[in-house]
Amino acid sequence: MAKETVEFKTEVKQLLDLVIHSLYSNKEIFLRELVSNASDAVDRARFESLTNSEILEGDSDWKIKISKDEKAGTITISDNGIGLDKETAVENLGTIARSGTKAFLEQLKAAGSTNNPEMIGQFGVGFYSSFMVADKVTVVSRKAKSQAIRWESTGDGSYTIEESTREKRGTDVTLHLKEDAKEYLNEWSLRGLVKKFSDYVEHPVVMDTEKEKGKIEEEVLNARKAIWLKNKSEVTEEEHNEFYKHIARDFTNPLKAIHFSAEGASEFKALVYIPSKAPFNMFDQDHKIGVHLYVKRIFIMDDCKKLLPDYLRFVKGVVDSSDLPLNVSREILQDTKEMEKIKKSLVNKVLSTLAEMKEKETDKYKQFFAEFGKILKEGVHFDYENKEKLLDLLMFESTHTDKDAMTSLSGYVDRMREEQKEIYYLTGESISELRTSPYLERFKTKSMEVLFMTDAVDEWILPDINEYKGKKLKAANRGDLAIDDESEKKAHAQKEKVFKELLTALQEKLPDVKEVKVSSRLTDSACCLVGDEHAPGAHMEKIYKAMGQDVPVQKSILEINPDHPLIVNLQIIHSKKGNEQKFADYAATLYDQALLLEGKKLKDPVGFIKRLNELLTSDSKSLL
Repeated sequence: MAKETVEFKTEVKQLLDLVIHSLYSNKEIFLRELVSNASDAVDRARFESLTNSEILEGDSDWKIKISKDEKAGTITISDNGIGLDKETAVENLGTIARSGTKAFLEQLKAAGSTNNPEMIGQFGVGFYSSFMVADKVTVVSRKAKSQAIRWESTGDGSYTIEESTREKRGTDVTLHLKEDAKEYLNEWSLRGLVKKFSDYVEHPVVMDTEKEKGKIEEEVLNARKAIWLKNKSEVTEEEHNEFYKHIARDFTNPLKAIHFSAEGASEFKALVYIPSKAPFNMFDQDHKIGVHLYVKRIFIMDDCKKLLPDYLRFVKGVVDSSDLPLNVSREILQDTKEMEKIKKSLVNKVLSTLAEMKEKETDKYKQFFAEFGKILKEGVHFDYENKEKLLDLLMFESTHTDKDAMTSLSGYVDRMREEQKEIYYLTGESISELRTSPYLERFKTKSMEVLFMTDAVDEWILPDINEYKGKKLKAANRGDLAIDDESEKKAHAQKEKVFKELLTALQEKLPDVKEVKVSSRLTDSACCLVGDEHAPGAHMEKIYKAMGQDVPVQKSILEINPDHPLIVNLQIIHSKKGNEQKFADYAATLYDQALLLEGKKLKDPVGFIKRLNELLTSDSKSLL
């Protein structure tokens, strides 16, 4: 294979620029990233050797070695892991195989600054962190039974790749250090970084050291004891933080650590974390489950979709089982009864931890829900077994909460008046829009609480909720609003009689309306549109349309407020007769007003403006 020069993909060029110029103050993490990559490579070789001994090539002394050459100004991180051939080198070192990369970079640009380690941590710089300390990176690697390759780049937009030689399977990553990074050639500096970031890595991280004058020995720098095998009380907060950053490839500290052992029908140890920040690609179709599976400390896979349901995909960590077999394929392994037992136990533990956090660490739980509430809500639809637990974890703003404060369904029920039979909610695009909605007018006069639901997932899961603690959920803008007070019932019935002819006339002029009724929910606004009890709301219709799905035509009910001056005047205009066109214009304008209040687009905005202008400039006295 002749030496080739290849241009990096556009996103890689942008990321390299980001890493080199924006993460300068965090440059020491380069060693953590490269040791983590080496550890992953060893894990994969170790696992594949269980069913294919040829991969070993006589070398099963798993380790990661750090070498330094002060004269050449280089550091080399070597492993005897799975290795790379040309195809995998190009795939892993020349491109970024993530659909969300472009979106991530756009998000950074939109934020107005790239000097934001927390956002960058959501992506994970991995191998490219090498260029924070090196002006040239050379990779020599070989897969078992394959031709070795040499990959090299100065981070200037391209790389070269060619055939090379390496005696055994594995990878050497050599960093040609920049002048201001020569501090990392110091033995004690390297020792400190390994201790700080990689002490928990299972495989030995070694370095040649001079024990006596002229006598060089290979020394293991890390403690190697898997952190999840330690007693819960033995693990410090700092150890949790660093292990989380290693396993999640994140820069931020976790919000919560969940460390436990399961015994009995299924034996395993788990150390999982709830992140403090949601990654930018959480809703990507190719997202990964963040829990790694080990069996008796042997790495099996890093995307174990059978360990957690999709709605808990934000959880990161490790599960190490004592029961699962090693000598089967990953696909078969995921379908065992033991995996189902582990999953059930793990889900119960995560949900109970969240419930405890909600009860005892309110501010921390609010932070969690703000980041991951949308994802957690998906479980209401998919996980019937845990639906009640999930409903207890949901939080919403409401008419009774302060700005940015939230309430649970349980809190809502506790505040309900004795005669109230239903939990009322209102869906929409924003809290500010909902707080001024005309659909709330009667609820405000009665001091009845209404929950605000603005997430796209809310209307999708509402049919799955149906009720909570025996209380039905009811939309404030759909179906009839019951009148409990007898005197109010009589007054409402009287108004229906007085405005009966107007209702009929409006119905004739408005063919797009299913029915025109006297409203029991309006106190200030002139009119509003109300859907059937089980019809999708205007917000849901927008979501369907945004997804390119056809929305069935649903005629709404036009409710009018008989106490509003506009409706009183319209009654007078109708009773005068002889001015049908003006009445038709008023009726159409009234309907368009109701459409706007519901958040829908007008079919004929030009016609609406024209009618409105004519009505505003006409002599109202001549109409009366």
